[in-house]
Amino acid sequence: MKKQVDPIPLPKLAKPAQRALQAHHIACLQDLCKYTLSEFAAWHAIGPNAIAAITAAMNEHGLHFATSA
Repeated sequence: MKKQVDPIPLPKLAKPAQRALQAHHIACLQDLCKYTLSEFAAWHAIGPNAIAAITAAMNEHGLHFATSA
């Protein structure tokens, strides 16, 4: 039986960045692991502060963006 992993909440971000994540159906940090950093950075309203906060939170929990194939 596969162990259920609790979702890791997103860090506090500015409202535009929060809306961008909602528009891409991102509810927790694990949801971002299927995107590359380049893909994430290209989303509208995702700027340097959001990238830094998300990357730091992912690193803290041992998560990583996908690597390009």
